[in-house]
Amino acid sequence: MALRGVILDVDGTLVLSNDAHAHAWVEAFRDAGRDVPYARVRPLIGMGGDKLIPTVAPDLSSGSGLGKRIAAAHDRIFLDRYEPHLQPAPGARELVERLHAAGLKTVIASSAKRDELAALLKAAQVDDLLREATTSSDTKESKPDPDLVGAALKRIGLRADECRMIGDTPYDVEAGGRAGVPVIAVRCGGWTDAGLRGAVAIYDDPADLAAHLAESPLREALRSPPADDIPTMGTAAG
Repeated sequence: MALRGVILDVDGTLVLSNDAHAHAWVEAFRDAGRDVPYARVRPLIGMGGDKLIPTVAPDLSSGSGLGKRIAAAHDRIFLDRYEPHLQPAPGARELVERLHAAGLKTVIASSAKRDELAALLKAAQVDDLLREATTSSDTKESKPDPDLVGAALKRIGLRADECRMIGDTPYDVEAGGRAGVPVIAVRCGGWTDAGLRGAVAIYDDPADLAAHLAESPLREALRSPPADDIPTMGTAAG
């Protein structure tokens, strides 16, 4: 099938927010009387809170009791203390503009809640470009389950083999793979290439991918790119 759409993760992919999320979780757990080290939480960023909380504290659930209060505290701390200082990932806006110029449909698949997503898109400076989205508010299971990716496909009316996904964590790679959508990974979320194993290609950040679209897994969607857009050497791996 021809390439017609791109599913986009947001945290760590379009906005540099993964460290901030980890700090917010540490503070939320601490405020609840649980001492959880940053190093324990940071590798779990990319999961939704429904997965992260019981992974860190098996006696808790994000849907009830103390776990639910911790999840709410994380959201509040993240938005109040960290969101105002977030920066877009390099090339985030340029990449989305290039995808649209190629005629591709775009849709977000994010483990964030819907109100949080609005702040993230603004921080990424793409809030005026991306309209279609699925979030953890729309599905029962967050990444690495494939539910979000499946819901994103349904929202834009495309088949898995007509799309590619762009993400930054192993949970994106797993979710996309389980939904049948090949995943292009970016390193700006903090993961090594070994951690992103299974991605069809890996780039430093959206700017790197945008600079190498002509040789990327998105190349078939390009419409005669200018010669100066075609690099002599890329940095993709995988």
